[in-house]
Amino acid sequence: MLTHSLGFPRIGLHRELKKAVESFWKGEIDEATLLQMAKELRLKHWRLQHDAGIDLLPVGDFSFYDHILDMTVALGAIPKRYNWQGSEVDLDTYFAMARGTAGADGGIIAMEMTKWFDTNYHYIVPEFTPEQTFSLSSSKLFNEIREAKDAGFNVKAVIPGPLTYVYLGKSKSDNFDRWNHLDAIVGVYEEIIARVSKDVSWIQIDEPILVLDLPEHVRDRFQNVYERLARAKGEARIMLATYFGDILEHKDIVLSLPIDGLHLDLVRSPHQLDAFLAEFPSSMILSLGIVDGRNIWRIDMDRALKMITKACRAVGEDRICLGPSCSLLHVPIDLEEEKKLNPEIRSWMAFAKQKCFELRVLADAIEKKDVQDILFENREIMASRQNSPLVRNEQVQKKLQAIDENMFRRSAPYSVRRQKQQPHLNLPILPTTTIGSFPQTPEIRSTRRRFKNGGISQEDYVRAIRGFIQDMVARQEQIGLDVLVHGEPERNDMVEYFGEQLAGYCFTQNGWVQSYGTRCVKPPIIYGDVYRPKTMTVDWITYAQSLAAKPVKGMLTGPITMLCWSFVRDDQPRSQTCKQIALAIREEVQDLEKAGVKIIQIDEPALREGLPLKRKDWHEYLAWAVNCFRLATSGVKEETQIHTHMCYCDFEDIIEWIAAMDADVISIEASRSQMTLLDTFREFKYPNEIGPGIYDIHSPRVPPVKEMVSLLRRAIQVIPAERLWVNPDCGLKTRDWPETIASLKNMVEAARMLRKELGDSKK
Repeated sequence: MLTHSLGFPRIGLHRELKKAVESFWKGEIDEATLLQMAKELRLKHWRLQHDAGIDLLPVGDFSFYDHILDMTVALGAIPKRYNWQGSEVDLDTYFAMARGTAGADGGIIAMEMTKWFDTNYHYIVPEFTPEQTFSLSSSKLFNEIREAKDAGFNVKAVIPGPLTYVYLGKSKSDNFDRWNHLDAIVGVYEEIIARVSKDVSWIQIDEPILVLDLPEHVRDRFQNVYERLARAKGEARIMLATYFGDILEHKDIVLSLPIDGLHLDLVRSPHQLDAFLAEFPSSMILSLGIVDGRNIWRIDMDRALKMITKACRAVGEDRICLGPSCSLLHVPIDLEEEKKLNPEIRSWMAFAKQKCFELRVLADAIEKKDVQDILFENREIMASRQNSPLVRNEQVQKKLQAIDENMFRRSAPYSVRRQKQQPHLNLPILPTTTIGSFPQTPEIRSTRRRFKNGGISQEDYVRAIRGFIQDMVARQEQIGLDVLVHGEPERNDMVEYFGEQLAGYCFTQNGWVQSYGTRCVKPPIIYGDVYRPKTMTVDWITYAQSLAAKPVKGMLTGPITMLCWSFVRDDQPRSQTCKQIALAIREEVQDLEKAGVKIIQIDEPALREGLPLKRKDWHEYLAWAVNCFRLATSGVKEETQIHTHMCYCDFEDIIEWIAAMDADVISIEASRSQMTLLDTFREFKYPNEIGPGIYDIHSPRVPPVKEMVSLLRRAIQVIPAERLWVNPDCGLKTRDWPETIASLKNMVEAARMLRKELGDSKK
């Protein structure tokens, strides 16, 4: 039975790719060195998958930044502002599209970035304009296929599907329909497929949009597109890959396509299997996405084998192959590195390498090979997890039962709270602030690392962190910000930091997962009931407040984000786990207020990310998610101002739920979209205060004052100035101090200029 992988993590076990790319950006290595390091990493990953038992290896899943950006480059869909002259797209242009460029003239703005479906991975959004042309402009895929074959591997090509590519893109001209470009784009796809078909037997084309509620005009395009691709494929076979949910509402279309194989996600949607088995064409191979590509728990092999056996009986064992539910991009690489995990909890897990091995065992079991010892061990592990005392805490269960409806509501509406908060805070119109974090310098990281490794004492660590906080507060006062933050020098990651202080969580040493570009995170693992043993931030925030007359925000991560950006236990509903986290955050919010903190920000950038992909499931999710946020934030007095932050997502479909969160102030990413996101808030008549990000922190460029003033003027046309805040679009931890100071000074000056204009207009 054939096993295959839909994709593998790119970054390396020890983030080798991240370090190489960032060294290239800094000029520490040249392009040839970067390319060689990337080649060595690809070969290592192919070997790892092969040795773990994968028969058919993916090529095309590797990327220096993002696979959708790679497709944009392959199609030659380069926006004009990057001054691309045609032919092969160079790395400098590629990275400029992802990150923007710096320069005395303000540089070039990066392309938009947003979440990949309901994951914490981000992709670079394709841009479409009427005059655009498309041509094959990258040899990357062909080179990597040759590289893998030269190394002796059996490989398939992996590319994003053309309909998914266009669907996820964005028209950059008013009244222009990006679908007008589909025929030209498919023409380039035909050329790509014709070329790779000479070297591979399978071509995996990913169309994850099939799990969405697609409009008819998109559904209607599949047949023609895939007829064209089928004519281009020669002797190769096309595997249409779907994932992140079921595709039942598009089953009729998919089963009529001229494809040779279909991949189904049977982890997210096991219920779809029966419907497909009943009608599956005899001309197709069925790929069962049986191992979870989104989470780190071992598979229940007995349960999986029942599903595989059912499929084999229905269509024949020779027409079934096994794979993960989706690309393994979303999980860490190798559990064998995690020596410090509790052995019992560790035994419940599987990372990318182990998931490849699980696929091999399942295939061998179907083929009646001797894997009985492995199956027996798996049964013991499943029983251990189900019965472990590590999983359930009676005190947490009692707290959940004690929740009442009053705990989900502030004691007064926003209009009343605002009247009490204004004299309490004494802020100017268009108050300036930041999202929370400041540059994580090598010195800061070294201090945390030495403390974690036992190199310095607790006393020395506290002294050092206080020194960093003191420096950050002083810099903010010099810049002239109105609401300060402590800068978060003690925090490694906005989720990991809190998870480390909550019971029910555990952590990896090398469990790195790519979030975007070179940004990698180590998602915490929620294995049991969650609660807060002690305060988490109060000492740091109150110290920062003691250094300044201006208010200092308390900074917390919200329960939905703590849930979505963790690997979550799968033995109870996610809503139940989220409610446990909300109770822990609620206790911290109340302790911050008792300590005299007047403004508390509870970030929820993952609220939209957690939204189910099917609209029919939205209400149920949003109801419990918003309730969890309110449970975390509603235990404070009217005078205490609650902020939240969200970034890189579309708000228009859930704006009423964002309003229902009832935060006094929401800050959002808006700079890359040139404030167009605010139109949603205007149309809805959003009642509370908003801080639209007026510069992009993911780019090294320093936006000039003139640009920020222009964005603020645009914002004032949408949101009344008295309800408008001025801030960057996200935290500043990834930036350097010189560009951070320069950008924030420009931001403060822009706010001052607008205040002067508003003052003049009132006279």
